Amino acid sequence: MQPQDRILERLARVRDPELGATIVELGMVGAVRVTGRVAHVEVALTTASCPLRSDIERDVREAVLELEDIDEIEVTMGVLDPAAKASLMRTARALAQARAPQTSIPRRAPVFMIASGKGGVGKSSISANVAIALAKTGLRVGVLDADIWGFSLARLLDITGDVEVRGAKMIPLERSVGAGSVALLSMGHLADEKQALLWRGLMVQKAVAQFIEDADWSQVDVMVIDTPPGTGDIVMTLARLLPHMGQVVVTTPSKAAQHVAARAADFASKSHIRLLGVIENMSGFACECGKVHAPLGVGGGRELAQELGVELLAKIPLRGDVADGGDDGLPVAWHEDGEGPFQELARRLMGLAPSLIPVGCTARLLDALDHAVTEA
Repeated sequence: MQPQDRILERLARVRDPELGATIVELGMVGAVRVTGRVAHVEVALTTASCPLRSDIERDVREAVLELEDIDEIEVTMGVLDPAAKASLMRTARALAQARAPQTSIPRRAPVFMIASGKGGVGKSSISANVAIALAKTGLRVGVLDADIWGFSLARLLDITGDVEVRGAKMIPLERSVGAGSVALLSMGHLADEKQALLWRGLMVQKAVAQFIEDADWSQVDVMVIDTPPGTGDIVMTLARLLPHMGQVVVTTPSKAAQHVAARAADFASKSHIRLLGVIENMSGFACECGKVHAPLGVGGGRELAQELGVELLAKIPLRGDVADGGDDGLPVAWHEDGEGPFQELARRLMGLAPSLIPVGCTARLLDALDHAVTEA
């Protein structure tokens, strides 16, 4: 075996602590040369300011210096170019999906995570209305209320009652919507909505994991997940369990909300979650006088989408009937015709759905089996 090959063999044991894969798998190792008993190794990081730079360099040195015929190593730390970085993220995402635990969610059911860096931007309202809009197209929509502390979807969707358990699996509560239905699991089904949950991180993580792993989502066509504000324990648990999901960032038009929402997008990047686009909520208020007022500012959603390099998926106007619909358990999307903003948002999300569905050999085999069973 050539010296370079033996060095690469050693480097294949060095993991990027953040991405959870080896630096060889991720394509971070560049040129490898040996001059006498000195090894020269190039390593490229995703960013020059990588906080784990020193850890990776130390691990590279230790791995190579274990070789008996290498006395010294020179490590050159660089930065991946955009094409190489994109390839790395595709690899990291595929590895995360391959290592994810098995759930009952069908492999071909896209999962949309509704997120933001701060509270008060209307994530729960967006989640409820998107679920209704999707169900009206004939889909069976699974909805997970992952905001364990601030659960509200049981009220917003008027899906209440006790959760049934069959064969150790929780059965989501379901409501018919036009030709489809919405199936919901929420802490609102397990606790009084006026009760404060004094749970620390570990308890919250376990609750989210149970809603996914110990629930029967096998019949859903699409999943919508409402998340709490920020990038804490809950969203990290979701990223670990459902690495194939896509994230949609919700913001209001204000600059402050825009900048905070960018943190949610940064979380998606660091967790190898596909960022699908931005929704600008409370975009403007149409007065009876015919004028459109912008009490929360103008342009934050578009600027955020441009900054992140993704689509602005929707601008949802500020409307009084959104609040009324939530109070009554009839979100405004329930009454929308095919041209309403939530119907259009639902269409755009489903247009992005193919990018979330695994296309490897296993997925193709499952598709073929399903087709064979349907045709039989």
